[in-house]
Amino acid sequence: MPFKRFSYIIVLSFTFFFTTGCAYKSSTNKTAVGIERKQFMMISSQQMDQSSKAAYSKMVNEAKKKKIYNKDHKTTKRIKKILNDLIPHTAVFRNDALNWGWEVNLVESKELNAWCMPGGKMMFYSGLIEKLDLNDAQIAAIMGHEMGHALREHSRERVSRNLAAQLTLSLATSALGLQVDISSIANEIIDVTFNLPNSREAEREADRVGVELAARAGYDPKEAVKIWQKMSKLSHASKPEILSTHPVYENRISDLQKYSDLVEPLYINAKR
Repeated sequence: MPFKRFSYIIVLSFTFFFTTGCAYKSSTNKTAVGIERKQFMMISSQQMDQSSKAAYSKMVNEAKKKKIYNKDHKTTKRIKKILNDLIPHTAVFRNDALNWGWEVNLVESKELNAWCMPGGKMMFYSGLIEKLDLNDAQIAAIMGHEMGHALREHSRERVSRNLAAQLTLSLATSALGLQVDISSIANEIIDVTFNLPNSREAEREADRVGVELAARAGYDPKEAVKIWQKMSKLSHASKPEILSTHPVYENRISDLQKYSDLVEPLYINAKR
């Protein structure tokens, strides 16, 4: 590669990253579980929240049309009560979280799944609660885990990384005069370089945030361990939907045991 052209690529790349307002910072405060990892953020929280609100509204409308939205009023009331217990303690992780539009709803489905979009829009699937026979503390652990993804802004982080990879590749191929399928190569780079390593890291962080949120709200954090013991048994027969985005690794249960012990004093204090 000619030195002049290589220099051009470097200049373009640095110009891009310094003019887009990219930042490396931790999205949450240091709390009892001690998460301090700095994250690459290229797009704003406002952009993520606007997109997630639109996506969530669309999913809610589809669920209503199918008549599977908040059909079980007793369970819906139950999960909303647990969310209301957890919300006040989100302020420990970040000052702005109390002002988020936190919301949880129930979809009638056999899938074992739950998720939380940026900004706090959540959905629980009835199959998760029924098949695992979840008690309130276990629901709180799962809900806290999903809230942890939102608090740590894992979606924003991943989108930022994906966008950076695509734009960097676009700059390079343009400077070199190459004709390639940028989208397919970018997807490969994203999967191998960013998504796979990040998923393990993000899951550990969400687990730890989840047990702390549950403990502060007066729910036994050790119940999180029991959830994944149940999941582990189920995974031998078939792979539940939730395991596709919340993989169980060999050290996951031991990590949860360690951090549930760490936050147990918060739980004891909350029960008082």
